[in-house]
Order: sequence, then structure tokens, then C-alpha cells
Amino acid sequence: MTFWQLTIDANDPRLLARFWAQALGYRPVPPEAPRTTWHAHHRARLGDDAAFEDRLFDPAGLGPPLWFQEVPERKAGKNRLHLDLYPTGRDDALPLEARIGIVEARVAELVGLGAGVASRARGDDPEDPFYYVVMHDPEGNEFCVS
Repeated sequence: MTFWQLTIDANDPRLLARFWAQALGYRPVPPEAPRTTWHAHHRARLGDDAAFEDRLFDPAGLGPPLWFQEVPERKAGKNRLHLDLYPTGRDDALPLEARIGIVEARVAELVGLGAGVASRARGDDPEDPFYYVVMHDPEGNEFCVS
């Protein structure tokens, strides 16, 4: 298995780490389990500090860690990679209107944390109804909520 992390360029790594910790339910400390060399590496790097200010970890130890790497330049142009958040759990059995309500509740929470809304899209095809909201994190990185 190859362990990997997602590295996100940031002007203010602490700001983005705080935002994404709340958006994803991630924590600034590596989990104790599962016991992997990757988590052990980060626990050793943490040393006597209580938590990282620029790194986040899935508390279940299943998702990739995130590192917010400080860079001097500001974001320019569209992301070539973005996160999709699924508060509906991708449950296609839920009617579209119910999924929209769940998505909009999550969007409101994220706006309260400093995100912005870029656009909304809805498809009412009975074979494949969809709804998603394109958003920006506090530094302008695009992500979607669906």
C-alpha cells in the first residue's frame, strides 16, 4: 500500500487548517489506530507539541492526511484538483428535494466558517437527478458540496 497526503498551497496554513478541520471532521493530530508507519512518522514529528497547526488527519485513520504548505503567491486561476463533500452520503434513494435540503444545510454551515458560494447546479432528469454547490474556501480554493 502506498501512503499519501494531499498538499494544499496556502498563504495562511493555520486559517485553512482550521476551516478544513471543521469542514471534514479531521483533527490536527495523527490517530493512534490503525497503527501505520505513516501515522507513527507524524506522531514522532509532532514531538512535544499538542497538535500540528498546518496538518490534518482523519480521526479514523482511513482518509489521507492534509498538509497546508505555506507559499508566497496567491491562488491564480481554477483549481486543477478539488474536494467533493457529500453530506448526503451519495444516497440516491433519497428524493432530490431531501438531498437539496441536506446540501443547503451543509452549505450554510460552511459559509458560517468562512466559505463562499460560487454557483449552484440542478438536474431534474428522472434517470439521474442531481444537485451540487460550487464553493470557495477562505483562500478561494474551489470545492463542491453534493
